[in-house]
Amino acid sequence: MLIPGFLITLVTFPGVIVHEFAHALFCRMLGLNIYEVKYFQFSLGRGVPAGYVVHEISPEPWRDVMAGIGPFFVNTFLAAVIGFPAAIPTFKFGTPDLLDLFLLWIAISIGMHAFPSTGDAASISQSIKTAPLWTKLVGYPIVGLIWIVTIGRFFWLDALYGIGVVCLLPNLIVWIAS
Repeated sequence: MLIPGFLITLVTFPGVIVHEFAHALFCRMLGLNIYEVKYFQFSLGRGVPAGYVVHEISPEPWRDVMAGIGPFFVNTFLAAVIGFPAAIPTFKFGTPDLLDLFLLWIAISIGMHAFPSTGDAASISQSIKTAPLWTKLVGYPIVGLIWIVTIGRFFWLDALYGIGVVCLLPNLIVWIAS
C-alpha cells in the first residue's frame, strides 16, 4: 500500500522536528556555525524537505559526518526513552491508556526519523571528498548505508525501525531482566 510521503510527514512531524533538532545539537556540540534551521515545514512539492539545517562546512570533515548522522543517535535514544514507559503497560500488561498511546505515537514517529536523509548523505559525501583516508573509510560506508536505508523506506524500514526501538526494545529488556 502506497501512502503519499506528505501524509507520512504530517503524521510523523514530531520525528522531523527531533531529526532537525539533532542536526542542530550536533552542529553546536561540534562548534559548527548554523546559518538557518527549519524544524518543520509542510509542503506538497517534490524535493522540498520537511526540515533542514544549513551549517558551515567544517575544515575537519569528520565533524560534518557526525553532524549528518546525529539524528540516528538522538532520535533512537529519545524514541526509546519516551516509548519505554508506554510500551510496558501496553505490550506487557495489555492495559494502555490514552497517555500511553500518545507517547507511543510520539516515540514511534521520532524513531521513524532516526535515519539520515539523502540530503544528509549528499552533504556527508561532498564533505569527505577531500578528507583524510580514515574519514573516507568511515564516511563512504555511512553514505552507502544511508542510500540502502533510503531504498528500504519503500518497504517501510523506517517505520519498522521506529516500532522496533519503541516496542521490541522494552520487551527485550523486561525479558532479560526476568
